[in-house]
Amino acid sequence: MSRMSLLALLSTLLALSAVRAEDPYLFFTWNVTYGTIAPLGVPQQAILINGEFPGPNINSTTNNNIVLNVFNNLDEPFLLTWNGIQQRKNSWQDGMPGTNCPIPPGTNYTYHFQVKDQIGSFFYFPSLGMHRAAGGFGGLRINSRLLIPVPFDDPADDYTVLIGDWYTKSHKVLAGILDAGRSIGNPAGILMNGLSGKDATGKDDPPLFTMEAGKTYRYRICNAGLKLSLNFRIQGHLMKLVEMDGSHTVQNDYESLDVHVGQCLSVLVTANQEPKDYYMVASTRFTKYMRTATGVVRYAGSKVPPSPELPAGPVGWAWSFNQWRSFRWNLTASAARPNPQGSYHYGSINITRTIKLASSVGLINGKRRFALNGVSHVDSPTPLKLAEYYGISDKVFKYDSISDEPQASGASITVAPNVLNATYRDYIEIILENPERSIQCYHLDGYSFFAAGMGHGKWTPASRRTYNLLDAVSRHTIQVYPRSWSAIMLTFDNAGMWSLRSELWERHYLGQQLYISVVSPARSLRDEYNMPDNTLLCGDVVGLPKPPSYV
Repeated sequence: MSRMSLLALLSTLLALSAVRAEDPYLFFTWNVTYGTIAPLGVPQQAILINGEFPGPNINSTTNNNIVLNVFNNLDEPFLLTWNGIQQRKNSWQDGMPGTNCPIPPGTNYTYHFQVKDQIGSFFYFPSLGMHRAAGGFGGLRINSRLLIPVPFDDPADDYTVLIGDWYTKSHKVLAGILDAGRSIGNPAGILMNGLSGKDATGKDDPPLFTMEAGKTYRYRICNAGLKLSLNFRIQGHLMKLVEMDGSHTVQNDYESLDVHVGQCLSVLVTANQEPKDYYMVASTRFTKYMRTATGVVRYAGSKVPPSPELPAGPVGWAWSFNQWRSFRWNLTASAARPNPQGSYHYGSINITRTIKLASSVGLINGKRRFALNGVSHVDSPTPLKLAEYYGISDKVFKYDSISDEPQASGASITVAPNVLNATYRDYIEIILENPERSIQCYHLDGYSFFAAGMGHGKWTPASRRTYNLLDAVSRHTIQVYPRSWSAIMLTFDNAGMWSLRSELWERHYLGQQLYISVVSPARSLRDEYNMPDNTLLCGDVVGLPKPPSYV
């Protein structure tokens, strides 16, 4: 090869590498409006995205850049958050009231974030007030890049199933009930992709999905509800669990799966039964009453209706706890990167800090509030992240308003912004204690954590002997059974302001949440992005000079 030809080839390769240096962009324009729906037969106001309920699915691939322009056509401020998307170095896009100013009515805001080094099944939802009770939620999937091996064959198709409890009262009425100090009570029903499964005459809704005999399909099931754990099953079919909250799992077969609020999982289902229609079933768990939603899966060409006898769901807490113990991280599978998931040996890292968080409930001025370690969080007019970035934290909140240990039982509750400081890159163990008689669920933005242990009663240091330090699933949402504890472990290596919250939205609305501040001492672009130029400003930072950029 001549020298000129070699130079031309090198120039071509360099040009190609430059083209490939930036990951692909996906662009969306969403119009957020009110609309009238009646999924349980009662007309009610809902929040629609581009006229859809649930909202559009986002279908992305690892490292894609998402550019999403949201037009708020409601009569009130609006925000979206991305449940499970880690927003690496970029809490600016997290969409929680502690990180972002709301989008005012009649205006728009463009989210710009990268689904960096993630795969799996997630969902988005509106984060202000009780908006989540009105819709505005939808599926968000992150597919693996083509060159990264996936531990199962490509499915014939890929389906999203959003399940959740549903109230027929509007979000404004529900917020008013909570503001008055009362409970919103039990939901009116369960929905599956926005439907109960039956029309007003009791006839089945049209099939949600179609399968061809002999083929295998992926179902991504997310509990996007407000309050209740649900059990999911498909009439006559086994489900092979393959992914959970963004991690590949050991592939076990299940007849049914408990999906707690805020959690997502993926299963493979093979169409290996008699070719006809079958019911998917989502039903309530751990309640004295039963609510059920159904959805029809049709074998291609079928004209045979599903059997009216629905498969029975499980009973009791022990069954659910034992199922959780069967979930295992797939150590040999690659996730977003070529290296196996199990190459990260979380169990051998020294714990630098233990934080025990216990929930409580009490009355403040005669109205009910929920708290963590005695503090019931209230959002500030100035988002916590902006206050910190502009150097006016002392005007807006106090760091470490709670200690690393719960208060004594019966201690009084303080209402204030609840912010914990975490040292950048520390490996921290968080114990979530539930002294109450109902199940709870917690979610942490910005991270995945290892759900290392669970147990009944109160946690003690001896409880660590029961931890799974080898192959606990890395995930973002964990349940805590009644009068029990759950232990999670993670490295706080993602600088930002991150929401740790109850996913049970009544509790969240009334204060059972906090934020964790993770600041890199370097103030470097290596660790955190600069505040975007289009960031909305509100509260005490309006009119302040913009802080110096990171370098």
